[in-house]
Amino acid sequence: MSKVSTGAAVLRRAVARNGRRLWTGTALAGVYQLCAALVPILIGVIVDRAVATGAVTTLLGWTATLALVYLVLVVTYRFGARHLQRAIAEEGHQLRVELAAKILHPRVLRTGRHTGDLLAVTTTDAEYTSYLLDHIPRVTSALVAVTVSAVALLLISTPLGLTVLIAIPVVLAVLTRTAPLIARRVREQQDQAGRASALATDLVTGLRPLRGIGAQDAAAQRYRRVSRRSLAATLRASRTQNAYLGASTMLSNLLAGGIALLAGWFALTGRITVGQFITVIGSAQFLVEPFGVLAVVPGWTAAARAAADRVAAVLRADVVLPPGTAAPDGCELRLTDVTYGPLAGLHLHVRAGEFVGVVASRPADAEALARLLAVPDGHSGDVLLGGERLETVDRDRARHLLHSEPHRTDLFSGTLATNVAPHDDDGGRLDEALRAAAADEVAHLHPAGLGMPVTERGANLSGGQRQRVALARALLAGPPLLVLHDPTTAVDAVTEQAVADGIRSLRHGSDGGYGTVVITSSPTLLAATDRVVFVADGVVAAEGAHAELVTHDDSYRRAVLR
Repeated sequence: MSKVSTGAAVLRRAVARNGRRLWTGTALAGVYQLCAALVPILIGVIVDRAVATGAVTTLLGWTATLALVYLVLVVTYRFGARHLQRAIAEEGHQLRVELAAKILHPRVLRTGRHTGDLLAVTTTDAEYTSYLLDHIPRVTSALVAVTVSAVALLLISTPLGLTVLIAIPVVLAVLTRTAPLIARRVREQQDQAGRASALATDLVTGLRPLRGIGAQDAAAQRYRRVSRRSLAATLRASRTQNAYLGASTMLSNLLAGGIALLAGWFALTGRITVGQFITVIGSAQFLVEPFGVLAVVPGWTAAARAAADRVAAVLRADVVLPPGTAAPDGCELRLTDVTYGPLAGLHLHVRAGEFVGVVASRPADAEALARLLAVPDGHSGDVLLGGERLETVDRDRARHLLHSEPHRTDLFSGTLATNVAPHDDDGGRLDEALRAAAADEVAHLHPAGLGMPVTERGANLSGGQRQRVALARALLAGPPLLVLHDPTTAVDAVTEQAVADGIRSLRHGSDGGYGTVVITSSPTLLAATDRVVFVADGVVAAEGAHAELVTHDDSYRRAVLR
């Protein structure tokens, strides 16, 4: 995947990697416009040389020529459009795949953009960028049409030809000055739309808890404010683009009308023939479209450049983690004097195959630990996996050995089965994972069982059902070391006990050997662990068996029984 640094580089690369189809389609589009420009010229010739003279043979010959021009016009349009549409579709596809690969990079993309904004870049901006491959042939064919018509008008009348050749560059120069404003407005529009999409995604995902605490009205008001800013940006961009389009259309029609009036005057004074007058009128009418195309070129370019700038910002973003080469010896986890966010000199040791609970007196400490084990970046001290610094381990290898399941996890559109087991080769372990996570009950509640449809982000499931399905997926993956962050906060006490027993049985039973770290304050889960580490103020304050700590440590007891 090549790295591009600017929007201009993205556009240049789009042209380069679609060159064959682009230039073939552009050439055919040019021939199409050449034929279209010849039509009024041929009609004028037919009038002067055949109709005016009454020469039937000449009329038939020029009519056949006109029919041939129409045939070429139709064929070139069909095949030119096919090549160009294919190039546009393939460029849009390649950009979307490239952006998705960058966003999903295993070494984690370093970007301040929210999910909704990244989605807007991957869809809308990628599409706008690919439209450059439509703009180039349109501009090229418009130039061909204007050139042919201008030459014909020069041959008919020098003033008419010069009017076209002088007026068009002047009009374009005036309109081009608005391009930076259009680019800025379009970029602002896309940025605001991305923020609105990101907030909408978050609110839809958290709708049930928002209703639970009665905060849905406040959340809706917040979205209204963001949506209004997005609407205002969209209206500003639309006003600018529409004003530009109106001005360009007006100037194009004024120019074409001026040519027609001048030709009418020349015909009345006998300076051009009737056939030439028909050619001029037809060419003036025909030139309205290529004039309009050339007039909106700056606006098209500005919109494509603004979209390409946003695409380039994602593609050039660095990744968080360095390329890993280390090969860990085992799955023993050791944190030594780690400082990260609220963690201040944390020491933690998890032996291979051990079931360890971590209780944090502050939720921020728990969140920081889970985030650090998922993306080991920005910390001081050592985070070692099998004796190797976690950030230096090859990412594929690291993800195979250590999986950190966040508290807020995502489900995907599909079925329960595809969310738990993306691949069919689960070796018969699917049922075990479902039972261990108490997710089999979710399947039993629906007539389709594991074929139960799951909507985007699991919106048709309750919070507890989503947690159990996500936990089943993590358990089925079977990493040697699994880190779980608050996996049962949305389930009832009976289900939580079933989950605790299921994790213990599946990962630490007679066939155990897996290591598990559960970051939680749930007494039920903690009672199932081998050992509990209590973190207070960013450091380890106590450790031991859950029953022992509950009995003898007041701070621990308050943390787990609150």
